[in-house]
Amino acid sequence: MKGLAPVAVATWTALMLVTSGAQAQVRQLRWDPPVDATVTLVGGALWLASIALHSELAPPACRWCRGDALDDGARERLLWRDPRLAQDVSDVTAFALVPTATLGLDALAAAHDHAPRGVGLDAFLVLEATVLALDLNQLAKLLVARERPYMHFHPDGSPPRPHTADSDVSFFSGHATETFALAAATGTVATMRGYRWAPVPWIVGGGLAAGTGYLRIAADRHWLTDVLVGMIVGIGVGIAVPLLFHAPAGG
Repeated sequence: MKGLAPVAVATWTALMLVTSGAQAQVRQLRWDPPVDATVTLVGGALWLASIALHSELAPPACRWCRGDALDDGARERLLWRDPRLAQDVSDVTAFALVPTATLGLDALAAAHDHAPRGVGLDAFLVLEATVLALDLNQLAKLLVARERPYMHFHPDGSPPRPHTADSDVSFFSGHATETFALAAATGTVATMRGYRWAPVPWIVGGGLAAGTGYLRIAADRHWLTDVLVGMIVGIGVGIAVPLLFHAPAGG
């Protein structure tokens, strides 16, 4: 961790030098309140319903049960001795640290350019994209029915866990989808706004999302390919939704 401090300081210093002489040209983003509110509320309700009804909706058995050389090798190298610790840390990063960091950095970027009134809308548009990404994730989990890595023998020889309703929803990682969607959507919104500090949410959010993905493998909750696909979907939706539906007015 100590080695990260000089990198962070250098990155921040470079950003300040690049943006110090620039003039902010904050742009207004297009949005349709009734449509976007409906999409976000319905999407959020569907996601919450899928969580609440997980036991009833979960596939009774895996359809994708075998691993492969890539996933098996990554599991063997990245799995922690205490997977539950990695799981707990990944929950904290995904549901507390990444949302706070990305939206907080967007707010700082807006304040730096004297445009704090746009922060609420920025957060709403980020939420919209993230909810849609999570809906895609839940649909894929239920349809693909991939077996969790912990259902296979542990590399140290310990037996797999008993089967539960959560055992066959490995593909693809919801934590990776959520964190990368948050990072990409926040970065895209900040960039479209024209904030001078727009690179910061991209860099910090992307780094935290990558760390979360690693922790999901270390926790034995996901295969490497689950995390990689979650990253691709999260970034894709996080960029596409703001870019296609909320481009700057007059842009």
